[in-house]
This record gives sequence, C-alpha cells and structure tokens, in this order.
Amino acid sequence: MSKADFYYVDKTELISELLNSWGKVNLFTRPRRFGKSLNMSMLKYFFEYGCESRIFDGLEISREKEKCEKYMGKFPVISVTLKGLDSDSYETARDMLGSVVGREALRFQFLTESRQLSDMEKAQYAQLINVDPSARQGFIMSEDILRNSLRTLSELLCKHYGQKVILLIDEYDVPLDKARQFGYYDEMCNLIRGLLGEAMKSNDSLYFAVLTGCLRVAKESIFTGLNNFKIMSVMDARFDTCFGFTDGEVLDMLRYYGFEDRYEKIKEWYDGYHFGNADVYCPWDVINYVDLLCSEAKAKSRAFWINTSGNEIIRRFLGMATPKTGREVEKLINGESIAKKVDQDLTYRDLYSSIDNMWSVLLMTGYLTGQRNIGDEEEDETGNERYSLEIPNREIRVIFIRQIAEWFQEQARKDTPRLDAFCNAFPKGDAMSVEAEFNAYLKKTISVRDTSVRKDKKENLPTGKAITKGSKGQNPSACFYHGILLGLLSHREDWDIDSNAESGEGYSDILIEIEEELTGIVIEVKYPNDGDLETGCREALQQIVDKGYETKLWQDGMTNIIKYGIACKKKSCMVRKGE
Repeated sequence: MSKADFYYVDKTELISELLNSWGKVNLFTRPRRFGKSLNMSMLKYFFEYGCESRIFDGLEISREKEKCEKYMGKFPVISVTLKGLDSDSYETARDMLGSVVGREALRFQFLTESRQLSDMEKAQYAQLINVDPSARQGFIMSEDILRNSLRTLSELLCKHYGQKVILLIDEYDVPLDKARQFGYYDEMCNLIRGLLGEAMKSNDSLYFAVLTGCLRVAKESIFTGLNNFKIMSVMDARFDTCFGFTDGEVLDMLRYYGFEDRYEKIKEWYDGYHFGNADVYCPWDVINYVDLLCSEAKAKSRAFWINTSGNEIIRRFLGMATPKTGREVEKLINGESIAKKVDQDLTYRDLYSSIDNMWSVLLMTGYLTGQRNIGDEEEDETGNERYSLEIPNREIRVIFIRQIAEWFQEQARKDTPRLDAFCNAFPKGDAMSVEAEFNAYLKKTISVRDTSVRKDKKENLPTGKAITKGSKGQNPSACFYHGILLGLLSHREDWDIDSNAESGEGYSDILIEIEEELTGIVIEVKYPNDGDLETGCREALQQIVDKGYETKLWQDGMTNIIKYGIACKKKSCMVRKGE
C-alpha cells in the first residue's frame, strides 16, 4: 500500500474485520509504537472519496470484492491525530487542539462554495478555518466552537455529499495524559468529553468512528452516554493480529531482506507480547532493527524504545514500590511471572493513586504483557480479572534494568555523607568498608539473574547510564552490578572515571584517577556462576594482573595504584584488595 516502494506489512484485515463487526464508535487501545497511526492512515486511504484503489492491489482486502465495491472510496473522512498536544498549560493545549481541527477542516475548502450548504452553514464552516497569523497556534476558535467542531464539520460534509461521515481520531488520550502531568486534567477532561460527545453521541451525520489510544479511559469519564460502543484492548481476541507483527510477518520480512540468520535474535529482543489470542512483536523495533541491518549488516540488537518518550512510567512505579512490590519486580526481571488483577477502566486521574493501578498501567502501555489466568473464567466482584504478567522480551528487560539502576542511583545520592564515605574508602584501600557499604546498597535494589543471555555472558547485561570520560559513552557490555557501582562512584565529580577503558591487553571494568593524590584505582567485577564469591574475587584480581589493566594509570602519572576484585551474587558481594 506504499506509493514510494517501501516494504509494507499487510494489515488490511483490519478493514475487513471492522466492516464485519463494527460499532458506532470503535476504540482500539494498544501500547505506543504498535502501528496505531499507520492503521488509521490505512483506514483513511481506503474509505475516503478519491481513494486510489491501485495502492490496495494484491493486499488481503482486495480479495474482498464485494466490500471493496461497497465501501472503498465511498465516504467523506475526518481524520485527526491528537498525539502532538503536548503543553504545560490548558490554554495552549486548547489552542493546539483547535489548530488540529482547523487544519483538518482546511482540507474541505470546497464547502465555502457548496451549493448544498446555506449561507449560515458556510458561516459555520468559516468559524472552523478562521486563520490568524498573529494567533498563538494560527487559528482562532472559541471553546464553544471547538467543542462542536467535529460535529459541525461532519454535518456539513454529510449535507454536501449526501453521505454520512467516517471519523478517525488517533491517540485520543494523549491530551489527557499531558493534562494530568501538568495539572489541568479537569479542564481538558471536560473539553475532550464535550468534543467527543458532540461528535459521536446522537450525531445522525456519523456513519461510524474509530479511535485509538494507549489506555481505555473509563466510559463514565469520557464516553458518557455513547451507545453501540466497542472497545478492543490488548486483552481482546478481536483484531488481535491487526496491531504488531506476527511471527510469519517477521519471517517474511527477514527473507525479503536476506536477514533470516537474525530471526532468533529479533525474537529474543522484540517478540513476546500477547494480544488476545495472538503472540506479536513490537513493529517499531523490528522495522528499526531491519533498517539498521540494511546499512550495517553486523549491527547488534538494541533497545529502540529507550529513545522514545514514556519510560518515566517505570520511574514513577519504582518510586511507589513497597518491599513486596520490589520482590515482585525482581521476579519479573529474572524471567518469572506474577498474578495480578487488571483494571482496564482507569482514569488518568487515578493512574498513580495506588501501586495496584500501576500493574494495569504497565500492562496497557507495553512494559508488561499478560494472559488471563487459567481457571479464572469470570471477573471477580470488583469487575477485574486476574492475569499472569511478565516482561515480554529482552528489550523491555533492558529498559527495566536501566530505569532501576538510575532510580537507585538517585536514591543513593540523597544520602551524601554515606555516599562520600563509600567512595572515600576506595583510595584508602579499605576493602572491608567498601564491601560493607556495597552490600548495604545492594540490599536496597533488585538482584539480576541471567535469563536472556548465555551463562558465559552474564557480565554483558545492558545496564544503566555509564558515566565515563574518554570512552564511547554508554557501554552495553557493563553488567548490572558494574553499572550500580559505576553510578555510585560517579558521585565524585572530581575523579576521572573510565568504564570499559582500554588498558594493557584488554578493557578494564572501571579505572579511576585521583590526580590530587596521584592515586589510580582498578576495579574488576565478577558474577561467578556457582556463587563462589571468594574465587570470583581472586579471578578478578588475577585478570587485572594478567591483562595489565593498571598500565594506563601508570602512563597517566599515577604513582599509587590500588586494585580491587569484586564478586557479586544476587544481593551479596565480596571485595578483596590486590597486592
């Protein structure tokens, strides 16, 4: 369905299924980066007057001859996306919303000369496209006009064409999320409720509406009074393969580009989501990785979600965590599942009101995936169902680990005297104090086991922000414990700290130079598979000697070199100082 010869994964089954069983209003909730916007674009191209039917040639929907004849290119379509409504004030957000509707209304300027419209109706249209270059967002639209804008536009289009309108609203809940963050939730909730209510309730000009969002906001909050309202969430079997890539679709893409050898790696990193009865991959990740491979054939898998917005959800979750929650997160990180009740009717106002709500939020936003517990055939007395929740894949595990490491470091920095004492023990050669304090810190974080990489690569788990100087920045080979230690030591901004720095015949875990004291410190961290911390420390110290990791420190003029071997297992560590 591409005009520019791009690879296209056929999701036109969404069109067919929608026509088989649509409601007057249809809401699809999926995590970000799962193809919601592209699917909405596909619906617009299919239904709207002037459809170029050739772009659907060869796709699944083209085999549905009767549906194509009846529906393709037969409707006026209003299509807006609210994903860009990101403002710290209600007034600006309201004006941005008016601009979104105004720009869409400008597509139908033929209404100004329509013979089917009266002068009064043309004046109504003029209010929707009232452009003023001096206005903050370019359009001037009163709040009352804005509330009625989508209904007004649909009525005018319906009268002009003599055909009811299809309404598409992408990312309907983004303005509500931003309003919650910046403290104007009530005002925005009232505005969105009015806008959607006018457009979709008792609107005889509406054929049907499709909305997408991340969360299924409670009906009584936004969708009050809507009849024939269908919600298809990540838990629903309907349309379960229409968002995200199936295993077969990923294999076809890899064969097309000649990257079949990367199938297992892509599955490990980006698969694992359960939508209804289907198992799917995150399409954003698959597309980005295949695109990367096209330019760099040996490129390694990476967490593309790291560079997208929204990861603060995990940070908020960690800030609310209880000791019990911490143990549950530890289970998830280490490849286990947990059973939780899931509430799909949260309002944005209530998202962070309790830790129990957070499990539902993490599920709906794609940081966890879940399946209904076997034997739980009915909802409980609260209307909620119990699901087995788990981290879907290695990418999300990486995100959790990095967020946990950064959150932990933030917490540790709040106790400056203790952190000073910990750091100062290193140049003093006080291995016992280093061990005691590091053990105390480890008790307050999670333990990480190797569940997604080979045992002999346990030191290579991606982790948090590596604060380095002279290196390549964030180093993906630093293990979780290496990252925790590095984050704590980075408290000393007057020290020169290198992570995975080239020295001697290899790359040392951590090198520290304290220029005022001409003291250099070499740290090697081990995670012994058998849990033998004593042996792990000896091996770490021997590796420092064998590889000559202290070489760079001597070359930089350090005259006092201190070597540490540190071995970690779960929430325990041992520290030994070398000769």
